[in-house]
Amino acid sequence: MTVTIESRRKKLTSVEKLWPGAAIIDVTSKGVEPWVRFSPFYPHGGIPIPHTPEESAQSVEGLWQGLKVFELEDIDPRKWAITDMSGIKRGGKSRGVVRGHRFGVGSDTLLGYRDARLQIYLPTYKWVLENKLVAQVQEMRRLLTDKPLVLLDYETNTDPEDLSSPLSHGALVKYYLEGNWPTL
Repeated sequence: MTVTIESRRKKLTSVEKLWPGAAIIDVTSKGVEPWVRFSPFYPHGGIPIPHTPEESAQSVEGLWQGLKVFELEDIDPRKWAITDMSGIKRGGKSRGVVRGHRFGVGSDTLLGYRDARLQIYLPTYKWVLENKLVAQVQEMRRLLTDKPLVLLDYETNTDPEDLSSPLSHGALVKYYLEGNWPTL
């Protein structure tokens, strides 16, 4: 069976017409239990921070945002502790332009967007799939034996190399289910 990514912004009736009989699962922070747990904002806790064995984050997004380095501001470890799925994003003119992502606390290595996506975001999200979402992944695989699976996500960019828009974490779930995880 197939796994497809659709925009959560589409009307559900439109998605149902496109994919009759499919299991439609919202994997965003607006989804229902247990599928909301696939959101990068979900506070699983204990997520290892790359090259920083003594530190962990509550969520994938908190880890990602916390390691972001700006022209006028370094990493923000407070983002790693957020458990309510809000106030995680970092941006704004007061911080200056994004310089990259630090490859671990105290590291001198600053990764550009592509390398950070491939060396921080993808491995971190995969770690969550393999360590925090085992039962939910098994349930998706069970659903796939009978019908197509449509994952709703705000982002629909399925290409990790396409840096023009944020990557769909739903696409990462698709790759994982298909045994086709993106590699460097």
